[in-house]
Amino acid sequence: MEAAPAKALPKIEKLKIASNYLRDPLKDQLQTEEIGISKDAYQIMKYHGSYQQNNREKKGPKDYQFMLRLKQPAGELPPDLYRLLDDLSLNHGQGDLRATTRQCFQMHGILKGDLKTVISSIMNIGSSTVGACGDVSRNVMTTPAPFVSSDYEYAREYSKCFGELFRPMSSAFSEIWLDGEKAVSVETWAKEVEHHNIDEKMLYDNGRGIIIPDATEPIYGDQYLPRKFKIGVTVPGDNSLDIYTNDIGVVVITNDAGELEGFNVMVGGGMGRLHNKETTFARAADHMGFVPKDDIWEVMKAILAAQRDHGNRDVRANARMKYLVHTLGIEKFTKLVESYCGIEIQPWRAMADWKYNDWMGWWEQGDGKLFYGQHIDNGRVKDEGDFRLKSALRVLVDKYNLHSILSPTQSIIFRDIDPKDKEGIEQVLREHGIAPIEEVDPNARLAMACPALPLCGLAQTEAERIMPSYIERMRALLTKMNLDDEEILMRMTGCPNGCARPYMAELAFVGDGAKSYQVWLGGSPVLTRTAYPFMSKMDTDKLEETMEPILAMFIQQRQEFEAFGDFCHRLGADAISAYTQSYTLGSVKA
Repeated sequence: MEAAPAKALPKIEKLKIASNYLRDPLKDQLQTEEIGISKDAYQIMKYHGSYQQNNREKKGPKDYQFMLRLKQPAGELPPDLYRLLDDLSLNHGQGDLRATTRQCFQMHGILKGDLKTVISSIMNIGSSTVGACGDVSRNVMTTPAPFVSSDYEYAREYSKCFGELFRPMSSAFSEIWLDGEKAVSVETWAKEVEHHNIDEKMLYDNGRGIIIPDATEPIYGDQYLPRKFKIGVTVPGDNSLDIYTNDIGVVVITNDAGELEGFNVMVGGGMGRLHNKETTFARAADHMGFVPKDDIWEVMKAILAAQRDHGNRDVRANARMKYLVHTLGIEKFTKLVESYCGIEIQPWRAMADWKYNDWMGWWEQGDGKLFYGQHIDNGRVKDEGDFRLKSALRVLVDKYNLHSILSPTQSIIFRDIDPKDKEGIEQVLREHGIAPIEEVDPNARLAMACPALPLCGLAQTEAERIMPSYIERMRALLTKMNLDDEEILMRMTGCPNGCARPYMAELAFVGDGAKSYQVWLGGSPVLTRTAYPFMSKMDTDKLEETMEPILAMFIQQRQEFEAFGDFCHRLGADAISAYTQSYTLGSVKA
């Protein structure tokens, strides 16, 4: 009997193989006189940290431009890098910067002819855009709180280690952007963790199939991963980074003396889904178990190898590792990982309950210095009228030479502040029209939205531009119903892909058409479970009409100190729907 013919590879997989390790056809396309690049070149461009975009609100021919995203493990941003980004955004971008939900800056409005100048400048100052996008390990997140304690220091250190461990090794990046030369400065985070000898750990071959016979990419191979891959690192109790939304979540475990013992590891989280396709779904990660510190390198490599070899490359919508974990179940997936690394995963260690904090405002750092968290609405660093946030941040960096950290909630934290400079920093912010954190609506601090229109090609409706009005309208409704002290974690996206992690929120609005949103309820205020879809096609004009009955039921049936998300989770969609159908608007107040 003849063997069944081999299944044809999907086009995207063929393209990755044919790219010659992320060179072609991008390298040639960048040399043309066209203002944009081909679809195939665009797919490869993602691995270099950039998306080709077009302003969908402009009539006429497409005015292609590029969004560029940085790689910033642990979200760290030295002052010289901030100055460079500020200058580049003014000289080669659209004048603003945007803090993402994965602790890195991205810049919009770069023309094709300026890409080499911008990217080479970033690489030569000791930073990178490599792996900020594409089917590789993305920017590694961690808790942004810069506390000087061993557990927080380990979290920062290992987020940089994992960023280095899974970096693409192709020389295409230096060939294309630096003409084959080495960058003037080694990446900042690489220098900080060089004592771990990470290349040696990356290349170590235990003979169990983690390392593949590929001299260029021994971890990834010429097809790289089936889809993007996300890693987060934190300490027990601190869920400021949405740890359960990652492909791998890593929690630092120390002993009573503060010495590192190992890590609790969770797997299989992810947000992306498609409307009207139930085979796609958001998923919170499962607890896999505890890994001693000396074994973490091989276990991390084994998890990635399991996804590389067994992830779904046939159906891209189901290619994230969450579907592999879901299909196998956590026990079988753990056995699969163990087969690669030859290490038995130990039981999950008990640890402190999770809490959420955005780390905004003033905090003592633990070494006599302070850190300050500056809230940024939906991550957009801009000057607009009397509100001059971008100018204020530049003044602070220039005057005080401040190091900063981007937060997982699209804001920025300045660290290592001398207490004597506190008053001066507050004065700079006041002079630039920046409200103190005490005057920011708590619901605005909790909220996130993706950029959506006009530049995102996937957006079905607004997000970033309309979210501030939703927060104001929700505040007015809460006040009307005597719920003014209530804080609700709200998020919004212009499509179902989930960039602002809406499916973990207590209340989410997910774009499903022009001026229309799905409403999701029941996520945890400490971000440990997914929400559920409550309704589709909520017209943006019907926000108050939709939310008032739900808040009325919350008033009448909540338990003592019960948060809105916990209430919605406990009651469920059917009970809330039944209540809303018989509710009379204006009939209930707290």
